[in-house]
Amino acid sequence: MNTIFIIGVGLIGGSFALDIKKLHPESTIFGIDNNEAHLDEAIELKIIDQKAKFEDLEKADLVILAIPVDATLTILPKVLDHVSDNAIVFDAGSTKEDICFSVKNHPKRRNYLAVHPIAGTEHSGPKAAIHNLYKSKTNIICEVEDTAFKLQERALELFSELGMRIRYMNPKAHDKHIAYVSHLSHISAFMLGKTVIDKERNERDIFDMAGSGFESTVRLAKSSPAMWAPIFKQNKTNVIETLDEYISNLKHFKTLMEDGDFDAVFEEMETTNHIKDILNGIQ
Repeated sequence: MNTIFIIGVGLIGGSFALDIKKLHPESTIFGIDNNEAHLDEAIELKIIDQKAKFEDLEKADLVILAIPVDATLTILPKVLDHVSDNAIVFDAGSTKEDICFSVKNHPKRRNYLAVHPIAGTEHSGPKAAIHNLYKSKTNIICEVEDTAFKLQERALELFSELGMRIRYMNPKAHDKHIAYVSHLSHISAFMLGKTVIDKERNERDIFDMAGSGFESTVRLAKSSPAMWAPIFKQNKTNVIETLDEYISNLKHFKTLMEDGDFDAVFEEMETTNHIKDILNGIQ
């Protein structure tokens, strides 16, 4: 794969570009982005080699879409319209059901692989791109049977080179599970941040008194709203379900506190401590 196109040259797309260039220095990496300043910055940082337009996609061996999921719904069919029969296209979106449906009947559906790398940071833009972002990270692939075998093999080879773990899942199951383990975490962080900002008006007090626990918990609230609002919209039904369960657990905890039942509070926390065993097991 010598001719690579990255659509969206921020954290996700830029990190793919950096590692691909390191693995395959002979490749040429083109960037497409609706933010001209991002393209200039990506060239300056040597993330991409050149700017490109959609009309140039006919020469692509690989196209990676790393843009908000709402934009993917309209851009992905356009990309497939332009690529050759030998190009492999994959996205990195955090929702999959609507995106897969958007190209279900596209003549070049076989060129598309639905992908969600479980990787990222709270930062955005080309400067956020880093080497080895995907090393040892899980990469969920949906509807692999709808992608041409020879093309999916090329993508899987790249994922292997990047050190990723592969898991297969159908789009509906993916969106339901990811609402619990990712989307809810971001909502919790945003709302924790909002609660503190609303009540602690003195920013200096927040800065001085916020310990590492608060900082690590609220870290995701620094994530891009332009990326996350469309994710919540596309996965609305699943996200609302997770919020109902989360709010129910919060209310239960509050009731235990009001009743002064701190033995039950202890038991709730002790039971939940099992999460450390689960997370340690997937390191």
